[in-house]
Amino acid sequence: MQAKDSSAPAMAHALPSYLNPDHLGPWGIYLQQVDRVTPYLGSLARWVETLKRPKRILVVDVPIEMDDGRIAHFEGYRVQHNLSRGPGKGGVRFHQDVTLSEVMALSAWMSVKNAAVNVPYGGAKGGIRVDPRTLSKGELERLTRRYTSEIGLLIGPSKDIPAPDVNTNGQIMAWMMDTYSMNTGATATGVVTGKPIDLGGSLGRVEATGRGVFTVGVEAAKLTGLSVQGARVAVQGFGNVGGTAGKLFAEAGAKVVAVQDHTGTIHNANGLDVPALLEHVTNTGGVGGFAGAQAMDAKDFWGVECDILIPAALEGQITKDNAGQIKAKMVIEGANGPTTPEADDILTDKGVLVLPDVIANAGGVTVSYFEWVQDFSSFFWTEDEINARLVRIMQEAFAAVWAVAQEHKVTLRTATFIVACKRMLHAREMRGLYP
Repeated sequence: MQAKDSSAPAMAHALPSYLNPDHLGPWGIYLQQVDRVTPYLGSLARWVETLKRPKRILVVDVPIEMDDGRIAHFEGYRVQHNLSRGPGKGGVRFHQDVTLSEVMALSAWMSVKNAAVNVPYGGAKGGIRVDPRTLSKGELERLTRRYTSEIGLLIGPSKDIPAPDVNTNGQIMAWMMDTYSMNTGATATGVVTGKPIDLGGSLGRVEATGRGVFTVGVEAAKLTGLSVQGARVAVQGFGNVGGTAGKLFAEAGAKVVAVQDHTGTIHNANGLDVPALLEHVTNTGGVGGFAGAQAMDAKDFWGVECDILIPAALEGQITKDNAGQIKAKMVIEGANGPTTPEADDILTDKGVLVLPDVIANAGGVTVSYFEWVQDFSSFFWTEDEINARLVRIMQEAFAAVWAVAQEHKVTLRTATFIVACKRMLHAREMRGLYP
């Protein structure tokens, strides 16, 4: 088991004027993570400030005409954190609570994630402050197209490639691709990933993130002596990521005993019927009301008896207030940033192995990379080929991170940052500063 990273000094940061130092939000969490990795960077540490400043931030106004004739304005973002290793890559989320701090942090975690699995991308992220459930399909399309036009000067197949994230999907990506293509005068399938198959999307992309979560979970279980057969699994969020991971663990002989999403929290100590639950989610929009389980209080989810816990919803879910309740032997982060640094330390002290988001959920961007490559070549692979390549990349990346964690006796999160930040900063050093 990795030791807590006691070498992390409390550092003061030169913060940009547009952030509130008293409420740094997710960006503050990312800065703490960089502080923890800095002592392990050796001579590359002279470049570490590069990681604490996004390369480029675009904030846009997104005006659209609503169905009732009103003109509504929405706030949109696109942040490119680091482009030293290649074009920007990262999702676009539509959520009413999106903030610049959040998009900055997500773009930085994308930089780390891409470097950790060694795909040739930098990190980027986008978002719009909107509750898409309040929009008609026509309004959603107009919002997507206007946003794409506003950020069009930053994105492109060799510049920055958006993808789906929270509340965005293949249809949103199709609209983004079409808008960019219309503005440039040529069909550019490679400008986004996560597209429908008929528009240059990749087989295996929808399940890729969940498959990656499952893959690193199995590898960690082998290394720690945890048997997946019969293991009790609890999942927060049961969409593409949590639902796929839950399905794969169940197929491997594990028991999914508890699931939580925005519609409710359900529990069955004998194991849920995962295929039936997935069908229920498809039909109703959430796990709430599923007949094959008992409802439980949301706050009790974190204390459920389980061996593997998979937070696959939003960031900031495991905190100092609930980390002490967790009984799992292993936490696999399907979501981005679900665990705060304080909670990380509590879990480490309890002997809980945390498989961090920056490696655990990198399956999605890995298959996005496959999609991008296929679009460039106009030659598409079979789903078996894609899954096999995904599993190999995830296994190799996790093995490298595990070795670094053992060498330095640090957590897997800090080990992932060591691997990734060295790759990014070495690229920065080799390229130099221009002009």
